[in-house]
Amino acid sequence: MTQTSQETVIGRITSVFGVKGWLKVYSYTDPKEGILEYPHWILDLDGKRIPAKLEEGRRQGQGIVVRLKGIDDRDIARTYCGAEVRVSTAELPELPEGEYYWFQLEGLEVVTADGECLGEVHHLMETGSNDVLVVRATAGSIDQRERLIPYLPDQVVQGVDLAAKCMVVDWDPEF
Repeated sequence: MTQTSQETVIGRITSVFGVKGWLKVYSYTDPKEGILEYPHWILDLDGKRIPAKLEEGRRQGQGIVVRLKGIDDRDIARTYCGAEVRVSTAELPELPEGEYYWFQLEGLEVVTADGECLGEVHHLMETGSNDVLVVRATAGSIDQRERLIPYLPDQVVQGVDLAAKCMVVDWDPEF
């Protein structure tokens, strides 16, 4: 998920569903149905921003299908395929202390407990057992390696300071 100004991506429109303008959406929220809790979407399609209002949606098999206001035709719906679904970060629920949205972690500088800079969080990946930080080298990092670091708070991740844009990890730089 990437962030633009005060918005974050919560999903992507993948294809049409049926003949009445419904769309299949790949949701980045957890649980997947969480995307249906946001009625005001901003669709980002090839750099064009399109405001959209969620009329209705539901789980359909392994995915989500939605109907957006004003879209009631399959051919019109097809023009929205590939759009990222964004919402204002102000609409996101506040998380408990010590929990973060992925977009908040992206861009943080990652340093070891000894103060060695490993790079910055480029993005996160979801794996079966835990999320993984993809840390890419920066001009100030100790080398030019990309690292995959498990996102395990209180084990590997020792601290997150959003104001300082820094994350401290207990991680061997040689690994």
